[in-house]
Amino acid sequence: MKNLVLRTLTGVGFVAVVVICLLLNRYFFGVLMVGLMTAMMIEFYRMTMRGEYIFSQILSILAAIVLFSLTYLYRGCNFPGRLVVLAIIPVFVMMINSLYVKDKTDFGKFANLYTALLYIAVPVTMTNFAVFNASGEYSGTLLLSLFIIVWVSDIGGYLFGMAFGQKFGRKLFPEVSPKKSWVGFWGGLVLAVAAGAVLHFTGMLHYPLEHCMILSVLMNVSAVYGDLIESQWKRYYAVKDTGTIMPGHGGILDRLDSALLALPMGIIYLLVVNIL
Repeated sequence: MKNLVLRTLTGVGFVAVVVICLLLNRYFFGVLMVGLMTAMMIEFYRMTMRGEYIFSQILSILAAIVLFSLTYLYRGCNFPGRLVVLAIIPVFVMMINSLYVKDKTDFGKFANLYTALLYIAVPVTMTNFAVFNASGEYSGTLLLSLFIIVWVSDIGGYLFGMAFGQKFGRKLFPEVSPKKSWVGFWGGLVLAVAAGAVLHFTGMLHYPLEHCMILSVLMNVSAVYGDLIESQWKRYYAVKDTGTIMPGHGGILDRLDSALLALPMGIIYLLVVNIL
């Protein structure tokens, strides 16, 4: 019970920060996303590289910030889209730097530098497509709605899993995450779809109802896989949490693991059906 209360208070505080930043203006959005992205990459490198090749880690984080910043300028400040390709230059610098690393006994860990760019930086960068329209005008309502679907899906999966999943039903992926159950999955799915419907009828998601339903289902399934992917990383490296910044949750990566897959999939769906 004590852990549940702590988890709830921490979660509410985190949600409040995200909501405020998204609804204020584009600058708070930018600072928020760069901060979250940097924190997640630091936690990922702490877990996978354990203090080795620090300079290369810094170069990778800088490459991620450049990628996000150029995309932010392109979507929100009429920056020429063709110049976004400049974001690849810091990646090349990171590759060249690897040649000058003298101690290559654990050189295989360098792959984690590129993994974090794909796993964390690219999904975070894609949020720019959810907050800026074709004219460069900012609105955080859509991205907040996508976050709400992910959060409700997580809460539903957690509550139904804790209440019924440990006693009834089969485990979802016992070799990766022993506590996750099919009961939790279906509970999260039902609440995610309900959240999508509520967001539609309140006007936060101004798309046709059928698209809101499909979006909710797609994001719920993606969120579950996102959670399992991070669980697999933690199980391989034998860590319980990627950080300690959020009591009851662990690190920022532990809190946003579902969103790293769900948000991009939601944005991709809206772009593919040409309603974003």
